[in-house]
Amino acid sequence: MDGSVHVAVVGAGTADAGTSGLAEDVGRLLARRGALVVCGGLGGVMEAVCRGAKSEGGTTVGLLPGMDRREANAWVDVAIPTGLGEA
Repeated sequence: MDGSVHVAVVGAGTADAGTSGLAEDVGRLLARRGALVVCGGLGGVMEAVCRGAKSEGGTTVGLLPGMDRREANAWVDVAIPTGLGEA
């Protein structure tokens, strides 16, 4: 893949160690394939998938429920505040 594929990952805002580890693996694998990772941009599964993608040099996009870009987790490259709340 060349980054033209965007993969959205949806998951809980909290995650135990096992779920977090699986989500991080998903992020790593997507980045290795060149996919752009799109998620909610906050914590839990979303944070773990971003962390995994970034560990492999991937690009991440977080669609945030609020209006503050600073709410995004540390591994989001492009934070998009929507003001739509939790969907």
